[in-house]
Amino acid sequence: MKPTLVIIGLGNPGAQYARTRHNAGFLALDTLSAVYGEGDWQDRPKFLAQVQEARIVTVPVLLVKPQTYMNLSGDAVRKLVQFYKLDPLEQILLLSDDIDLPLGELRLRRSGGPGTHNGLKSVVHEIGEEFPRIRIGLGAPPAGADLAAWVLSAFSQQEAATLHATLEQLPAMVRSFVLGGEGG
Repeated sequence: MKPTLVIIGLGNPGAQYARTRHNAGFLALDTLSAVYGEGDWQDRPKFLAQVQEARIVTVPVLLVKPQTYMNLSGDAVRKLVQFYKLDPLEQILLLSDDIDLPLGELRLRRSGGPGTHNGLKSVVHEIGEEFPRIRIGLGAPPAGADLAAWVLSAFSQQEAATLHATLEQLPAMVRSFVLGGEGG
């Protein structure tokens, strides 16, 4: 299947990172997979990623979890863009965590810079800034907290519940995006 849209969630592979703040992109993909996924997740070494086919309305979609670790996510994205000859502005939707948005907020951006996010920096380095993304709010770390340690730590029970409720809005937002709307 040649996908019309590739939805890439940023995160880190491995069980030790599964429920951490920096894996909000993977958690978002799991939510989309539960609604739109077809079949199982499959390892695709040529893409440095796990992939799952999906369908949103009638649109063939590929869900992608890079397995490169966050700071090298752009390597997997570049391989996908090259293999499928994707136009990033029209055929990619990237999902990533964002400390500049309050926990519980989703925001669609059509393009832009990476800010302080190293995974986004890697993607921008490989394919440029012109691709849509949905930012998943984490909120700011506590004053004085080490940012790297904080984003690699697990959500509290209350934070996890807030994120879960937020991600329940994501399938409708992505469906609207696919159908040509702004997605929320």
